[in-house]
Amino acid sequence: MADLDQGRVKAWLREDDPATLERLWAEADAVRRARVGDEVHLRGLIEASSFCVRACHYCGLRAPARGLDRYRMTGEEILDAAREAHRLGYGSVVIQAGEDPGLDQAFIAAVVRAIKADTPLAVTLSLGERSDGDLAAWKAAGADRYLLRFETSDPELYHLIHPDLPGRPSDRLAQLRRMRDMGYEIGTGVMVGIPGQTWDILAADLLRFREFDMDMLGIGPFLPSPRTPMGGPDAPSYLALRDQVPNDELTTLKAVALTRLLCPEANIPGTTALATLDRAQGRELALMRGANVLMPNVTPVGYRVRYEIYPGKACVGETASSCQGCLETRLRALGRRVGQGPGSRLRTECKDLVGCDFHH
Repeated sequence: MADLDQGRVKAWLREDDPATLERLWAEADAVRRARVGDEVHLRGLIEASSFCVRACHYCGLRAPARGLDRYRMTGEEILDAAREAHRLGYGSVVIQAGEDPGLDQAFIAAVVRAIKADTPLAVTLSLGERSDGDLAAWKAAGADRYLLRFETSDPELYHLIHPDLPGRPSDRLAQLRRMRDMGYEIGTGVMVGIPGQTWDILAADLLRFREFDMDMLGIGPFLPSPRTPMGGPDAPSYLALRDQVPNDELTTLKAVALTRLLCPEANIPGTTALATLDRAQGRELALMRGANVLMPNVTPVGYRVRYEIYPGKACVGETASSCQGCLETRLRALGRRVGQGPGSRLRTECKDLVGCDFHH
């Protein structure tokens, strides 16, 4: 992996010859098979609250957004969704929300303890930038993992799209470091094609994954929301800028494949955003290019449509049970199988394994 430097990663991201890209797809799939196997781990996604105090320029849940029917699930509703995930055979749940102070330290700790007492599920939290006191309390309650996307490693672009709160400077990479020290498995990710993202920035993002040795990595396309400065009627035409990365399926899949080569042991999902961009086969293509995780939604259907980070999200009208049958059929068609257990990151040494010296 050491020879995948900034220049080579950038060259692969810009490669558009189908025959050449077949080498990348094949190598990423071979590394995936050698390092994490053929199991696809299912994480039940629980979208616990659509309230958020942030004003991120790319997210439809941003605090200034108008016309949203916001909600916050009760503890019992979250526990029921986790029970449904367990009933369906999933090994873990992801409790995701906007950065909502209403999901306070005591509430989330009680929810985590209840899930742990009632099920064998691993619990991932994705609740935004929180205090060390919150994070430590949730780890003590039994939380296993925390997912916090840094979105871009470029400081100027980050502060453009992710304004600080008054008196609270934002540094997600620092929080990821602290959470690792607390004992969490840590996950992060980026958007492909976020306005202002150049090829050099995206290549640096992927290399930052390797530098931090992340356990979970989510990569999806930027999908504009009309409720945001980056997707509303007055949004400038960012994609016309020189060296702007497109927010398309092919570029996203190249980023997924390169991430598998850079971080061979990481858990990498086929994201909902990619499935939204390509409903027919977005998830399957991700699984064929290095991904090994899917995150089916177990949020009650009545809430799903109200968690509108971007419009047209895939599977908002399907029940968890119907989604489960569809996923199993699709996995069998790929020669893959549903993973058993919590699906924690597997740590191995790179000794004569496929992919250790891949280069362009």
